[in-house]
Amino acid sequence: MTASRRYLLVSPCRDEAAYLRRTLDSVAAQTVPPALWIVVDDGSTDETPAILAEYAQRLPYLRIVRRGDRGRRRVGPGVIDAFYAGLDTVQIEDFDYLCKLDMDLDLPARYFELLMQRMESNPRIGTTSGKPWYTDPQSGALVPEICGDEMSVGMTKFYRTACFKEIGGFVRQVMWDGIDCHRARMLGWIAESVDTEDIRFIHLRPMGSSENGIWTGRLRHGFGQYFMGTSPLYYMAVAVYRLPVYPRLTGSVAMLWGYLRSWLKGLPRYDDTEFRRFLRTYQHNCLRKGKRAATAELNDEQAHIWNASHPVSVAGVSSAALSKANHGGFADGSVR
Repeated sequence: MTASRRYLLVSPCRDEAAYLRRTLDSVAAQTVPPALWIVVDDGSTDETPAILAEYAQRLPYLRIVRRGDRGRRRVGPGVIDAFYAGLDTVQIEDFDYLCKLDMDLDLPARYFELLMQRMESNPRIGTTSGKPWYTDPQSGALVPEICGDEMSVGMTKFYRTACFKEIGGFVRQVMWDGIDCHRARMLGWIAESVDTEDIRFIHLRPMGSSENGIWTGRLRHGFGQYFMGTSPLYYMAVAVYRLPVYPRLTGSVAMLWGYLRSWLKGLPRYDDTEFRRFLRTYQHNCLRKGKRAATAELNDEQAHIWNASHPVSVAGVSSAALSKANHGGFADGSVR
């Protein structure tokens, strides 16, 4: 028996006319359509309102929430404010799944169907996504965007509603899309992104370039990692790993400078010392053992926390799937 598959999409957007139709068309073509899709127009000044109005006539599940013009695109906390302007108009308990979806994506037709199949196979998966690809500005070829397997990606974060509620939703700051996954792991949930061809999608705008260019985006990334509580040793290793990635060298320099100048200014950090301790322990294990091994080990260690707070009777999930879940396995036999 197929479990209930009522899912809610919430999409903050501003001045997305260049990409909007491809996202709207790709959601309209989904094999399992959303129960409701709320698009929050955060004060667009381009053709976005007209395009949204056109599609709202065609798609019965599409609802538009219009906000006033705040003068410019505001990533990080500004995006989350817009997200909640949409989410606060519904009762999330009315949905089995929830997705924060950006409006600059081209999704494959079975994207949401396959994500739900995956979560039905393993009830410990709290948040998941496919992997983004983008067009390299120099070669013109489609290339994968770097993102860890242990995180659902920020542009399409698909949650089990229970997981989203337990982690307390999004922090209204940069790195909201990292804190959520680490907090989920603290509670025994599995967070992931999956690199299989059938759920790869196209990110029409390269990561970190959405506000004042890629340099500013990388500086913001450095601040975000500082705010979240990332270990400086771990972040240095990440910057070295990303040296060959566009923009080569300067991207890594900007990341490190963003982190360092935040520390020099004594900027505030995410106010949860237990979380920061948990994060750094995990990151240091990643440096010693490799991220894949460290994540698998942590998921095993945290299983008892999830088991203690979730009764066996999970709707739509077989006993075999529950058994596999306790060992980080999936109905298809794979192990993460």
